[in-house]
Amino acid sequence: MIKKAKASWHGNGLEGHGMMSTESDLLNDVKYTSKSRFEGAPGGSPEELIAAAHAACFSMKLSFNLSERDFPPAKLDVQCAIKMEDFVINESRLVVKAEVPGIDQETFNDLVEDARLNCPISKLLDVSIVVESSLS
Repeated sequence: MIKKAKASWHGNGLEGHGMMSTESDLLNDVKYTSKSRFEGAPGGSPEELIAAAHAACFSMKLSFNLSERDFPPAKLDVQCAIKMEDFVINESRLVVKAEVPGIDQETFNDLVEDARLNCPISKLLDVSIVVESSLS
């Protein structure tokens, strides 16, 4: 499997702008700028895309883990925050809220840890990966 995306940039780093697109058209010429990346202005950022990818990948891996142990989840809500300091991404923090009928906390914790270590995006990232999880 090969998935593709593209980006273009016009102008200098501070005042220029870029466009990001994915082959699936999920993103189609989404604008990004220095201000959207570092100052919260409208537009996208690479870190936001990494956060979305990590949340999605982790939730799917955790769902597979749970289902393989006969605990199919009713719902998994995963938020991801990518932390960057001094222009270095140094942490991906995942917050998981799960509804998993019949599972005990220890089994759930073990499967969360496996997903943290083994989802493909976790393996790609060379940063601290922190997971906070809760069952309801």
